[in-house]
Amino acid sequence: MAGRRFPPLFMALLFVVAAAAAASGVASSSDAEVLLGFKATISDPSGALKSWVASSDPCNKNVSNWAGIICDNDGHVSGLRLEDMSLAGSLAQLSLLKGLLGLRVLSFMRNDLEGPMPEVGKMESLRAIYLSANKLSGEIPDNAFAGMSRLKKLHLSNNGFSGSIPSSIAALPKLLELRLDDNRFSGTIPDLQLTTVKLVNVSNNYLEGRIPDTLRMMNANMFAGNKALCGDPLQAPCQSSASSSQGSTTQQPMVIAAVAIFVLLGIFAVAFLMPRHRQVQDEQVARLQAPKNPEPAPTKEKKLEEGEAGYEGSSNGRKAPKEHEQGRLIFVRAGRERFELQDLLKSSAEILGSGKFGCSYKASLTDGPSMVVKRFRDMNRVGKEDFEEHMRRLGRLSHSNLLPLVAYYYRKDEKLMVTDYVPKRSLANAIHGFRAASVPALDWPTRLKIVRGIAKGLNYLYEELQMLSVPHGHLKSSNVLLSDSFEPLLTDYALVPVMNQAHAAQSMVAHKAPECKQHGKTSKKSDIWSFGILILEILTGKISIIDSPQEKGGVDLAAWVNSVDREEWTSKVLDCETKATKKNKGEMLKLLQIGLACCEANIDKRYELETALDRIEELKEEGDEEDSSSIPMEGGATTGDDLSIVDIN
Repeated sequence: MAGRRFPPLFMALLFVVAAAAAASGVASSSDAEVLLGFKATISDPSGALKSWVASSDPCNKNVSNWAGIICDNDGHVSGLRLEDMSLAGSLAQLSLLKGLLGLRVLSFMRNDLEGPMPEVGKMESLRAIYLSANKLSGEIPDNAFAGMSRLKKLHLSNNGFSGSIPSSIAALPKLLELRLDDNRFSGTIPDLQLTTVKLVNVSNNYLEGRIPDTLRMMNANMFAGNKALCGDPLQAPCQSSASSSQGSTTQQPMVIAAVAIFVLLGIFAVAFLMPRHRQVQDEQVARLQAPKNPEPAPTKEKKLEEGEAGYEGSSNGRKAPKEHEQGRLIFVRAGRERFELQDLLKSSAEILGSGKFGCSYKASLTDGPSMVVKRFRDMNRVGKEDFEEHMRRLGRLSHSNLLPLVAYYYRKDEKLMVTDYVPKRSLANAIHGFRAASVPALDWPTRLKIVRGIAKGLNYLYEELQMLSVPHGHLKSSNVLLSDSFEPLLTDYALVPVMNQAHAAQSMVAHKAPECKQHGKTSKKSDIWSFGILILEILTGKISIIDSPQEKGGVDLAAWVNSVDREEWTSKVLDCETKATKKNKGEMLKLLQIGLACCEANIDKRYELETALDRIEELKEEGDEEDSSSIPMEGGATTGDDLSIVDIN
């Protein structure tokens, strides 16, 4: 195989060593032997794995010495993240990695690996498998995932897999995410009767038949590109084989004729109606100009088209934009009821607030729901085509902990984004006391739920927007909204690519991370730093001076928590409104240590997102008892063993 430099005898010895390591169960030193044995079976033409040498250990406690290695606090290998490394060859010998007893995460995304689906069933401890964007092909054995009771995420997108979807997937009791899109799977979708599953994407395959009822609430985009699928959520009725075969020949000419008529009508509509539509739109868009210094949010409702509620009308002397600069409201969310820009302009409006990016308004549609319109300044980093492509990318995102983008409006000097209105407002209001009298303080179970939801939403952004150096970029308590059930919804995410660079560096939270201050560069770990600060804010109830340096009572949370003696964390650090008891204080202190590990100033020591997720998932609403032996020590290690099991989510 091209790229290998190991002589046959040396390769044979490595195989023997790896097999012996797997049988003995020895960790630490044998982890290196197992990894080197596996390395010998694949091609590394770019030298991405050159740091994998026998003279060093892959882990130094929780810090990795080898490229692509994730280490736990005991110095064992807990994950392989070998992504974008141009690795080639096959994964036929992947089962060698079962010698890594602590392995939980396996990712080979975006490489040049070929051959059939590797034998992952022998690694029953895996929580997540990411093999997307390779050249793997062939049918996957029906029992390929049998016995993998801990597997939560299976991503096989953008390969050449064919045949039926393995039925063993339906028997994975903890499965959360399944991505099989952009392959060649055929046959029917197995009935995934799993209460845990959150995401199933089987788009762009050759699947047929009825979509199982258990998946009927999924987004329709998850099933697109399969011409023979029917049922909810595609809203395509399933017909009997007899009627469908009979109707296919008789109805085809009618369908073609109908399409032709529809196209012609569309052409006439554009030719004759668009000039008038633009004229009306031009007159109304000119009024949608937010103030430079808006007043505090009023309670009085006004009409947007009157030029009030913070909008500049035509009376301010500003000329209406030229016709060629005008845009229209573009919907990026499938299945949403459409409304026009003028519907927003005519609706009752209320200023929700003004942030560093722009003003937000609640627009109550006459015959529809309330929407939030946010006007953005300093968003001219890219041209129109790139901007619209990024908006379409955001529109495809779908997660229970993200506030989805519904529509946007583009003009060279103004951008609007439209989202749903969330009545409970932000997490900042809830934890800092600016809440309605009817809303209770957040107790520990609610705060834990919020932290978990934020972590899941952030993890989803990291997986879906891997091309971005900072997938969120502006994670803070005021950008986390709360649903009626206190489920967190992340907002203002993934805007770095379209924000003016100078404004992003000045205003966005991720750019306040220590590495950015020192070297002027952000990374994916900059979001982790923001997440750590947010965890401390949620636990302490104090305002972070990082985001609000002028805010009264704001503190440098990480420095302040570290300055307090650990024995006094319970009494002096934790927010009294969490209603701590002997059974949950220990869990709170564990989360406090996780937060500190996430906002560690040294980026090499800072937690990976996967590690933070593991630790957070292990937390409980109530522990067995407040036992100091289970409270995390420096760097996330514990004197007990309750955090030794990694649980990817």
